[in-house]
Amino acid sequence: MNDFDFKLDDLSALFSPRSIAVVGASSNPQKIGGIPIDYALRFGFGGTLHAVNPTASEVQGLRAHASLQAIGEPVDLAILAVPAAAVHGAIEDAIAAKARSVVLFSAGFAEVGGEGILAQERLSQRVREAGLRLVGPNCLGIMNLQRHIYATFAPVASAIRVKPGRIGLVSQSGAFGVYAYALAHARGVGFSTWVTTGNEAEVQLADCLAWLAQDDETDVIMAYMEGCRDGPRLRAALALAQANGKPVIMVKIGRTELGAQAAASHTAALAGDDAVYDAVLRRYGVIRARTVREFFDLAHSAGVAGRPRGRRIGLFTVSGGVGAMMADDAASHGLEVPALTDAAQAQLREWVPFSAPRNPVDITAQVTNDMSLLERSARVMLEDQGFDSWMGFLAAAGTSDTSWPILQQLVGSLRAAFPDTVLALSTLLSPQRRAELEAMHCLVFEDPSEGIRTLAALAKQPASEEHAGHAVTATSHAIVLPAGTLSEPAALKLLAQAGVPVVPHYLARSAKEAADAARQLDCAVAVKVVSADIPHKSDVGGVVLDIAGAEAVRAAFEETQANALAARPGACLEGAMVASMVHGGVECIAGVRHDPVFGPVLMFGLGGIHVETLRDVSLRVLPVTHEEALSMVRELRAFPILAGARGRPAADLGAIADALCALARFALAAGDTLDSVEINPLIARPREQGGCLAADALVVGRPRPKEGTTALT
Repeated sequence: MNDFDFKLDDLSALFSPRSIAVVGASSNPQKIGGIPIDYALRFGFGGTLHAVNPTASEVQGLRAHASLQAIGEPVDLAILAVPAAAVHGAIEDAIAAKARSVVLFSAGFAEVGGEGILAQERLSQRVREAGLRLVGPNCLGIMNLQRHIYATFAPVASAIRVKPGRIGLVSQSGAFGVYAYALAHARGVGFSTWVTTGNEAEVQLADCLAWLAQDDETDVIMAYMEGCRDGPRLRAALALAQANGKPVIMVKIGRTELGAQAAASHTAALAGDDAVYDAVLRRYGVIRARTVREFFDLAHSAGVAGRPRGRRIGLFTVSGGVGAMMADDAASHGLEVPALTDAAQAQLREWVPFSAPRNPVDITAQVTNDMSLLERSARVMLEDQGFDSWMGFLAAAGTSDTSWPILQQLVGSLRAAFPDTVLALSTLLSPQRRAELEAMHCLVFEDPSEGIRTLAALAKQPASEEHAGHAVTATSHAIVLPAGTLSEPAALKLLAQAGVPVVPHYLARSAKEAADAARQLDCAVAVKVVSADIPHKSDVGGVVLDIAGAEAVRAAFEETQANALAARPGACLEGAMVASMVHGGVECIAGVRHDPVFGPVLMFGLGGIHVETLRDVSLRVLPVTHEEALSMVRELRAFPILAGARGRPAADLGAIADALCALARFALAAGDTLDSVEINPLIARPREQGGCLAADALVVGRPRPKEGTTALT
């Protein structure tokens, strides 16, 4: 993923230009073409500034040029503030003048539909051919506050000035970008870079994320995303941010399942659009904010203290009740609260015999008589357990002038001794004192519950090596599926070739062959009609289960054929599949569907009510590692059923992961010719009973044959 070429040097000309030209420059500092010049002059842009206006000789004190070419030298950034009808000429001028990048304010493109869509497609093709980086059209532009660059016409930048900081913001919505800018000012949050991407004819949100991920002046990335057209590009950008240790806090709108549901497969509905996005964001450690307040709270906190490296937290309190509340909050948000060792607890009891030294550590109001207990107790906790984060509830101690130097000493000492632990205090502080502690990289919360929620949201998942190791690759031979639904035997054959364990079965084309198959299997069997035209066989009375004996099997064959023809008179019947009955185990469902943005998506869940009603499924975008497949199993809410709840034998988790990896290999080999594949049920059994087994399968192909391969018939 990290070898994706974002052409970051070219993006630097866009986001950190040394020379800017405004095309459509106006002498009126309140017009769209005048605002960027006014901002550059007022706010101290240190580079070279040019005005382009063929009808003027001078604009706001600057010499006006007739064109970009007339400037006589290339510029890093050209800001185009011209009507839509003039955009084509302005772009050609920028290309001829060898401008490196463009911000295009102009509207009238894809957002208006019809001809606007075609015009944007032509624009996109032209700038890509020329290697010209372009933000827009229909955007509010960009700001680099560290470099005093205001390539925007947003009036909010004139009314209020956000201070330079180390948080970068990129938004697909101009209105949200302006709102976020105003909120940042109100909350005292500083921005390094502010970007609105508009229609994304060339530069996408992913490109902005990638640039911020390598920007030395950005520590935290905030992103507002409405959608994505290029899944691999987004994944590569998020992988770059993750590799560079840059937290990404994102608002992704559209939580309802808007993806089209395939009639032949549950998987399409279960892997709805937002669920796939959620899986991708989790894969790359993106923190998804649910509200605008949370969006800023998390970004600010990440900027102050970074992210806890894990989920183990130490809790210190001067109130037993608040300590219990913090412990409850930590548990409900998935944080671990490990107990101190006996030796550490004994040390705390030696200092305060009536303390509660386990974790949470309640040192009681005794701290009022001996303030040194704060630092001594915190050190014992951190030396004993090396917590990923530590939070202390100190009630109103922050309001006391006497206590304030002690709090400063506490934070400074702990910060120096335990630099890898995220520190947080819950106490009442004046804005000035809060700012002083935050400058020391300590989080401050009035509400301890808010602090726990924030630390839990920021905390990284346990280092399970989920993404380590080799990802599953396609089978050695490409598979080209025919359009439409394959018969069940054909589907099972393909999956078996990919390594999925499948139920023993035979295809019978007559009642006699069905009886012979049952004798070969020598067990109770299921008889199921075989027809590519009937994907859901039980709906037409095409399934008879758990039968034995030649006569019963013959009768079942005739019954399923007659029922199918009565329900689907035009269906082409191939006979019946006679398969061994599988008793015991846990019914699961596994599948892959082709997502239009991210490609093949692997799904796993428990069958029945768990998948249909509770939507208890896990998703991963392919490829996956074996550890990722195991994580998919473990993260289900119903996982205790597979793990052997209430004395039941545990399922072979490794076998399930093996089957999921084999399913992934098949999907990757089928590539774009696969619409969806579903195994339902996948029977999960204990290892001594043979592990897992695919008892039924459905494969649906898309009409996209690849060159150099032969389609299956």
